[in-house]
This record gives sequence, C-alpha cells and structure tokens, in this order.
Amino acid sequence: MTVITAPYEINTDDVFVDLKSVFDVPLFLKYEGLNLAGSVKLKAALEMVLAAERDGTLTPGDVLVESSSGNLGVALSMIAANRGYGFVCVTDSRCNPASRRLMEAFGARVLVISRPDKERGLLGARIDYVQRLVDFDPNYVWLNQYVNPHNWLAHYRSTAPAVAAQFPRLDVLFVGAGTTGTLMGCARYFRERQHPVRIVAVDSVGSVTFGGPALTRHIPGLGAGVRPALLDDGLVDEVVMVPERDTLESCHAMARQGFLFGGSTGTVVSGALRWLAGRPRGERLTAVALSPDQGDRYLDSLYDPAWVEQHFGAPHTWDAALPTAAGAAAGAGAGTGTGAAERPQLVTSAG
Repeated sequence: MTVITAPYEINTDDVFVDLKSVFDVPLFLKYEGLNLAGSVKLKAALEMVLAAERDGTLTPGDVLVESSSGNLGVALSMIAANRGYGFVCVTDSRCNPASRRLMEAFGARVLVISRPDKERGLLGARIDYVQRLVDFDPNYVWLNQYVNPHNWLAHYRSTAPAVAAQFPRLDVLFVGAGTTGTLMGCARYFRERQHPVRIVAVDSVGSVTFGGPALTRHIPGLGAGVRPALLDDGLVDEVVMVPERDTLESCHAMARQGFLFGGSTGTVVSGALRWLAGRPRGERLTAVALSPDQGDRYLDSLYDPAWVEQHFGAPHTWDAALPTAAGAAAGAGAGTGTGAAERPQLVTSAG
C-alpha cells in the first residue's frame, strides 16, 4: 500500500509505451503524465519551488506568479495549494479551457493575455506582464521557468536517468522544445556520461527557438515566440520542425488505439516518426521519445471536430498517410555531427 501526504509524491517514472503497434515503427514513448498534475512539468515545478524555499526566495505568505501555456501552471497551482502559497498564472488565449479550470479549482488566479507583443508575440507579452506584477508587489515571487537552472536540473536528475536505466543501449532520444528545460537536462546528462546518444529536438513550425520565422500557432505547449535563454543548441544533434497538422494526425492515430495524449506528445511523436522514416532501411535503432502530457485537457481543442475545422479547415481522413518507417520522410539526410560546438542539423518536416 502506498500512502502519500502531498499530491506531488505520486509521479510514476518508469512507464514506456511501445508505439510499434500504432505506427509500425520501433519507437518507445516515455509516459510522463502519470502524476496528479498530468504532465512532465510537475518535475520542474517542484524542483524550482523547493530550491526557492531553500535559498529563502520563497517564504510563507508569498504569492507565486509564473507565465505558462498550461501544464506548468497546473503543476504550480497544485504545489502552491499544498504548500500554502498563492499562485497567479499569466497565460494567453491558446491555453486550454480545461487547464484554466484546473488551476482555478486549486485556488489560482488565471490572467489571460490576448494582445501579443509586436516583436515577441504572446510569450513576450506574458513575460512583460509578469515583470510588471513582481515590480508592483514585493510579495510576488517569480520562479521564471525560462531562465531558472532548476528547470533543466529536474530532468538531469530524474528524467534522463530513468531513460538510461531502462535503455542502457539507447541510440536516439527525441525531446520536445518549449522552455527547453527537459531538452537541456537530458542532453547534459547523456553528454556528461559520454553515452553515444543522439539528441533530437522536436519543435513546432512557427516557433523561433531554432531560428525559424515566427508564425501563428494554435496548440499550446511546445514552441516559443522568444528564443529560450536555457537553450544551448550545441548540445542538440538535430532538430525536426513539425507542422501543427501533423500533431493533430499523430494524436488522433494514437487515440484510435486507446492512447489519449496531449498536443506536445503528438508533436514529439510526429517528429520522431519523420526522423526515423529518413533512416536507412534495415538499420536497427533503439529510439525513445518523451511524452510530456496527457490528452484529457485537449478535449475542447485537438479532439473537438469544431475546433479543428475552425483552425485548420475540414479535416481530411485521419487515416491518411502519417510518416512511418515505410513512408517518405521530409528532410532525409540528417546531420551527423555530434560535437558540443556544432549547431544542430535542421530537419524540417513537410506540411
């Protein structure tokens, strides 16, 4: 029998989904949503809060404030409620309604930014608003996931070791890029231990993280309108850019097999499929992708036909060609450099 006293004590770290039955591709998906916050962001949220308590930045009576597209906000609202802090989440119109309601259920205030900054988009506007809040009230404490080293340390200490323990002969790891905390934590872990593991970052088309143009994006989670301060792209071997249409298709393909994952997971899986499809036939690889989130919070968006039609037009048949090992890969001929000083090879998915 397991007995807990805090909600964040539940965080299963050793469940992997074999996606071969879904996509006919040798790919394992590390399921990071088996906790009461429902996403990988619980790890970073808890690490940042505990570190702030240790160094005296966060004290009783303080109010946490953070910019989040949803998952981190849910994790922080749960932790804040349990540890006796207030919490204000500054999000934007792309945040899923279910995530907003969850945060409010935990007692958080949710402020929605609808007007983007001219140069830095909605993310830039959110960050500016948080800065004004902390400048106005000294009781507001901003953990700042975008620059906080404990964001990536959480994954250096837990996520990457859990993958290495289950797959000691791992060849390639696919990690989504948002704040890049998960990406940097995993990349540093494997580089420092000299594992011959290729780190492939997966990002959304329209994100500026790896130098692409800023475009409208509808699915929260991965991607950024401001280059993440945590990112060291010398630790990344390759990058796959995924159109949001591909995210939808991957999510629906997995749902038809009973696996309901979130938008960030759909993006990572789609990027992994594209990359694997470009490998030589007969090559045997041990490949793992990280699944950041569950799908229940996307029922009003990714899994709602009306929402899909509003943002992407009438959906074609979801059984249409998804990238598989037998399919044609956009951007085949991935880079081979793995040195820390090299820029990652950019592999852009067709869309």
